[in-house]
Amino acid sequence: MSLRFNAINNLTTEVDVKVEGSKKITAIFGKNVFTAKVAREFLSDEAFKSLMGSVKSGQKIDRAMANQIANGIRAWAESKGVTHYTHWFQPLTGTTAEKHDSFFTLKGDGTAIEEFDGAALIQQEPDASSFPSGGLRATFEARGYTAWDPSSPAFILEIGQGATLCIPTIFVSYTGESLDYKAPLLKALDALNNAAVEVCNYFDKNVTKVTATLGWEQEYFVIDEAMYNARPDLVLCGRAVYGHSSAKGQQLEDHYFGSIPERVYAYMRDYEEEAYKLGIPLRTRHNEVAPAQFECAPIFEECNLAVDHNTLLMDIMGRVAKRHKLKVLLHEKPFAAINGSGKHNNWSMGTDTGVNLLAPGKTPKTNLMFLTFFVNTIKAVHDYADILRASIASAGNDHRLGANEAPPAIISVFIGDYLSKVLQEVKERVTDKMDETDESMLKIDIHKSIPELLLDNTDRNRTSPFAFTGNKFEFRAVGSSANCANPMTVLNTIMAQTLRQFKVDVDAHIEKGEKKEIAIMHVIREYIVASEKVLFEGDGYSEEWEKEAEKRGLPNVKTTPLALDAMVTEKAKHLFENNKIYTHPELEARHEIELEKYIKRVQIEGRIMGELATSHILPAAIRYQNKLAANIQGLKAIGLPESSYANQLQILEKISEHINKASDLVEKMIEARKVCNSMTETRTMAIGYQSQVKDAFFDQIRYHVDKLELLVDDREWNLPKYREMLFLR
Repeated sequence: MSLRFNAINNLTTEVDVKVEGSKKITAIFGKNVFTAKVAREFLSDEAFKSLMGSVKSGQKIDRAMANQIANGIRAWAESKGVTHYTHWFQPLTGTTAEKHDSFFTLKGDGTAIEEFDGAALIQQEPDASSFPSGGLRATFEARGYTAWDPSSPAFILEIGQGATLCIPTIFVSYTGESLDYKAPLLKALDALNNAAVEVCNYFDKNVTKVTATLGWEQEYFVIDEAMYNARPDLVLCGRAVYGHSSAKGQQLEDHYFGSIPERVYAYMRDYEEEAYKLGIPLRTRHNEVAPAQFECAPIFEECNLAVDHNTLLMDIMGRVAKRHKLKVLLHEKPFAAINGSGKHNNWSMGTDTGVNLLAPGKTPKTNLMFLTFFVNTIKAVHDYADILRASIASAGNDHRLGANEAPPAIISVFIGDYLSKVLQEVKERVTDKMDETDESMLKIDIHKSIPELLLDNTDRNRTSPFAFTGNKFEFRAVGSSANCANPMTVLNTIMAQTLRQFKVDVDAHIEKGEKKEIAIMHVIREYIVASEKVLFEGDGYSEEWEKEAEKRGLPNVKTTPLALDAMVTEKAKHLFENNKIYTHPELEARHEIELEKYIKRVQIEGRIMGELATSHILPAAIRYQNKLAANIQGLKAIGLPESSYANQLQILEKISEHINKASDLVEKMIEARKVCNSMTETRTMAIGYQSQVKDAFFDQIRYHVDKLELLVDDREWNLPKYREMLFLR
């Protein structure tokens, strides 16, 4: 019996995983996190003050104080049965990394003790040459460093019967270049803080810190583990490279927000409990649009911590799924012809005085502050749309962007009719001749035009890649498997750059003798005029929008190899160097790494397509072809007229045609891959794999294979079909 039919039969076997749960989430929330409350219990007063100073204001912790903090963290961890620790970091592989060391050590006299000193807390030395470096590290140059990030609290990760203390860290090379996602994000957040505070001080001198916040929405698919194991393409690529659409897909719209299947519900409760222990504030769970697709979302957090939590959750979801004999698919498009998965990044900024800078206030002053940051965000997206597009480029996301459920590759901003009218009013009423007599607009009209809450004053636009949703912007184009740090690094950097320029422009008006509020309104108007072409309120899926975007001069880069070019333009180099995020070599290295990722993923998909066609699809089709041929021959032999086997003959001809076409195309694809492999320049190879392999052959081969799936006897077909993977659980 094939794996497919074994998988179907195994669905009748009950999976009994008991999820006890807690009556209250608050009873377990953060129980495995070294929170401020825990730190107060396990640290001395001076060690606690040192740690909190580092968390809140970035103060450096000296080595002597680090020893005290390390001892306190070890005491807490040991009280929970922990014997090992690791520096937990996020290399450019797209996954997390960890190397476990025990607290156990031997003294010179052979005495065994448990020890965790400040040096081990602050810094470790993993092998930097074994992670993607884009040429920054040669194979023989192995040294790299992980360094503690105190702003993200240590946590205990429970795996099976074991538990490990995890210290969130950055990862840099021996020569100091960033080799991870966290280090650039921290730099970008610092750059935004510095720039935003200066602009905030126009309105409130008490503001000393601005924090970017993030609320991600994680979409994912869940299928039976046996079904997954019977599909080599899912195992190796994360997506089904073949498979005819099920007769029933999502067309009835009955899955979205529907009753959660019991087995998936048990799984959700299980991974949520693990997440709560680690302080991940999950709030929402529901069925998504496609069959077997679901979503979870947390309460907003500080951006760096939110990124860590999302990265950690993706790992938790995969591990917990195994307990339920399920498999989580985080690929952006695991199944054709139904919705793919994204990870909407809801972003805003807040001050240490308690103000959300993207929420209108009660007074003219706070409304003007809102308008300042609102317009600056639009200007940032307009000016750096190409770099923002590059931040979400991947082989997986190429399958999703522009499809029927995802925003297009054109970066535009949706703000709704209400705020569009507000900006139009500002644009028309603020002139170069504006003087103090026009201050009435600042004090009265702007205040009345913008209500304190905008949550329901406009509809939502799910086709927009960057939409204002009341008190935040939602970057909807981020892929479900992505590390949020990459788009967040770019978004916070372009915002920092735009705010810095805004201050320069406002100060220039003030130096001309204009009052501060008048100067601010002048620059806001200039920014509205300069960036209004990026605003779009219509259907982002439509062909008309593509034509209109082209007229406006907005970039529409649909493939990853070309989208990534924006990372290494002079504009990008100036942006990131000016804000001290990336040096030129670091930027070039990341460009190289992303191109290599794309090449390798398309290579793997091409190989598995060839392997499945040769060893699974065509043998099954040929077996059925032989049965049909034998049937026709038998009917002929007993003297029946051709009309009696005309239908069999017609099916046989179709099967033969698809077998031959699929076989020929696979051979041609293999030859095209060989040509691409001979290319020496990485960008050229990536473009070659995209145009000469993926675009030239993947859909064509799939067409013939999917037709064979419809024609071949179901008993001969070895691969689980869409209807089984999506609807049987």
